[in-house]
Amino acid sequence: MSENESKEIEKPETQKALALRERHKGKKPFFRHQESWRYKRVSEAWHKPDGIDSRMRKKMKGWPKLVEIGYRGPKIARGLHPSGYKEVLVNTLDDLDKIDPKTQAARIAHGVGMRKRADISLHAEEKGIHILNPLPKPKPEEEAATEEKEAETTKKEEAEKTETETEAEAETEEAAAEESEKEKEEEKEG
Repeated sequence: MSENESKEIEKPETQKALALRERHKGKKPFFRHQESWRYKRVSEAWHKPDGIDSRMRKKMKGWPKLVEIGYRGPKIARGLHPSGYKEVLVNTLDDLDKIDPKTQAARIAHGVGMRKRADISLHAEEKGIHILNPLPKPKPEEEAATEEKEAETTKKEEAEKTETETEAEAETEEAAAEESEKEKEEEKEG
């Protein structure tokens, strides 16, 4: 599976489609919100200008371009992930059976819990399916921290066990001492 993760699809049509999309992207202007360059409170995220006197809406010379259908990406590259796979949303293990590992990749839905996500990841590895949002691998620092915490908890548990054992031994010794004292008193009396 590590080979699949690192390499893209090697089909020439897919590579051509991705290259074509990159070329188209290079010619596409950056679409920005009207007058976002003038006011800090206005974000650059695209909003269609709709003012009655808006020069941008009227497509006047010197104003930024509007989003139009002509800027759409090439048809053969639509829906492709940058890795070259088509994305398929996966919610259950049964959804993995519908995926073609040669052309499609799985994206685990965000509502899926960690246990089911781990199961899906294992089954996908077995079937050779690429996962676009895999489980995060723990960093070495995190691993060391978790190992230290586990070591501390085991030390605490061992310390508690030894304390309880020593307390139990002390109680048994006290009980034995009391019994021997009682026996001595009984012998003296008797």
